[in-house]
Amino acid sequence: MTIEDFVVRVATENDTQFAAAICYEMAESAKARGTGIAKRTPEYVANKMTEGKAVIAFHNDGTWAGFSYIETWGHGDYVANSGLIIDPQFRKLGLAKAIKTATFFLSLEKYKGAKLFGLTTGLAVMKINNEIGYRPVVFAELTDDEQFWKGCQNCVNYPILQSKNRQNCLCTAMLFDPEVDVVKVKQAVEK
Repeated sequence: MTIEDFVVRVATENDTQFAAAICYEMAESAKARGTGIAKRTPEYVANKMTEGKAVIAFHNDGTWAGFSYIETWGHGDYVANSGLIIDPQFRKLGLAKAIKTATFFLSLEKYKGAKLFGLTTGLAVMKINNEIGYRPVVFAELTDDEQFWKGCQNCVNYPILQSKNRQNCLCTAMLFDPEVDVVKVKQAVEK
């Protein structure tokens, strides 16, 4: 099996039937890694699909394979690419990078000029983010939107974030600022 065996595209209302499976896999993956993740309901994920704020992947046989969505903060000045999940049977094929890249460009298209960011504890995601054009930053460079930080409350590491006054945690903060990092995007597209 190779990456050519998959279709990666913007999710639509027709894909909402997969929302429960996506949420289940997100929760199972977080448990297996022993990390926290902002818990989402199937209704929340389905809404992202209906709004055109999600990317979904399918194997050529029609099997759901992966997913990610976008979330806006600070009145649209910041956009987070969140909820990246790959069905375990399709991991290590390059699908995560394909979905992250599609989500990245969807974010740039929908929210021109917004800063894109993410928090992750996963080395693979950090590597993908770096290849796309994100760079590690201090938490102070992220949104100050209180609703974003409330999403961290479900994470097992939330007490660490609180004890550090939201200055750092076990997650790595990564940012893409189109005004600063546009050269990296051009390089990523050329690869």
